Amino acid sequence: MSILPTSPRLRRILAAYTVNKLGTWFGTVALSLAIYDHTHNAAAVTALFVARYLPALAVPALVARVEASTRRRTLGALYAFEALCAALLAAMVWHFLLPAILVLVALDGAVELTASSLLRAQAARAGAEQGAERGIYNANAALNVGLSVSVVLGPTLGALAVRSFGGPVALLIDAGSFLVCGALVVDLYVYVEERAGASVRARLASAWEHVREAPALRAVLLTQAAALVFFETAAPVEVFYAKGTLRAGDVGYGALLAIWGVGQLGGSLLFARGARRSLGAMLTLGTLAVGLAYLGFAAAPTLALAALAALLGGAGNGVQWASLLGTVQLLTPERLRGRLMGGVESIGALCPLIGLPLAGLVMALSSPRATFLVFGSIIAATTLGFARLWATGMIRAAGPTASPPPEEVALTAEAIDSASGQLVRTTYSGSRGV
Repeated sequence: MSILPTSPRLRRILAAYTVNKLGTWFGTVALSLAIYDHTHNAAAVTALFVARYLPALAVPALVARVEASTRRRTLGALYAFEALCAALLAAMVWHFLLPAILVLVALDGAVELTASSLLRAQAARAGAEQGAERGIYNANAALNVGLSVSVVLGPTLGALAVRSFGGPVALLIDAGSFLVCGALVVDLYVYVEERAGASVRARLASAWEHVREAPALRAVLLTQAAALVFFETAAPVEVFYAKGTLRAGDVGYGALLAIWGVGQLGGSLLFARGARRSLGAMLTLGTLAVGLAYLGFAAAPTLALAALAALLGGAGNGVQWASLLGTVQLLTPERLRGRLMGGVESIGALCPLIGLPLAGLVMALSSPRATFLVFGSIIAATTLGFARLWATGMIRAAGPTASPPPEEVALTAEAIDSASGQLVRTTYSGSRGV
């Protein structure tokens, strides 16, 4: 398969998604460094990430609210709001008002995850128009490559921008990236007709009912949540592991992060080229690779061997996240995909709030090697949940419920005509889970 989509809509979605993720790195690096430089307080830096993650609880409801609106250009408006938040953050960094920064980060985080969910759902719709499972697979593969490119380039470019021009300018670059995203998707129509009712509550109830009635989807989400908690344990442990256990210093720590990123990009390319493979197989093997990488960290006596483990883990990360998103989309009717993507974004953002403190606790009671051994073993064990779904063939397209009701078909046809065919539907992540 060609990594670049043939559909003009998908190309615009891919461009918007990649630019968004790259720009977000500029903002994340600028804010992290500014808060550290002004406070030299680890709790203050931690508060930044808590402020970004906590609003994830509201994302499914926000997605349902946006999908209920018949107004056009709502997706572009979300990106315009993000641009405004980034510009205000630049001013707050210039004068450094920490409470205001945290409030703006929380607002921006909620809107960012909402827009990402809608963008992922629209990409799945555009892909499905080219052929159900294969089209959805290809759409997720393209977005996953864009995400991995941003993970490899974003932190470095963001750090260079902060060093060369300062934090406020890096945040203005972030604001500009949101405006570019909004321009790329301004004509995408995200309204979804819902037979259960127009209210946000009715739309969320409809999505929840589908999760309850789809045992495979429920099992996938629960297993992924468990895996993500332990995926996220690596971030605080790697610093002590590289500098203390391996005695590799700052360069060794940076090398491990960079090699993980390269592996993630390689995994994304592997996923993109593996369209004939089962999503269940890719999800299972990707999860196992991350678990084995953590076990490799636990056993590696040298930086070189730890780097090999990082390459394996990054590759697994690149395969696992795209497989998860494709699986959820495949198991979900089209009209519910935006809300389910919002649920996945919430899981991806909230799990670090459990995993990061847990990693700190286990490391305080033992050592970096022991921490990787414990969590690597648990991740490998979660692979059994995905393997069961794969082996029993439960991961397959949603049945007749995937078809929208008659009134939605009529609406869709009308919307396509009025928008000249520009009807699409649209997902963090950015971390090891996501």
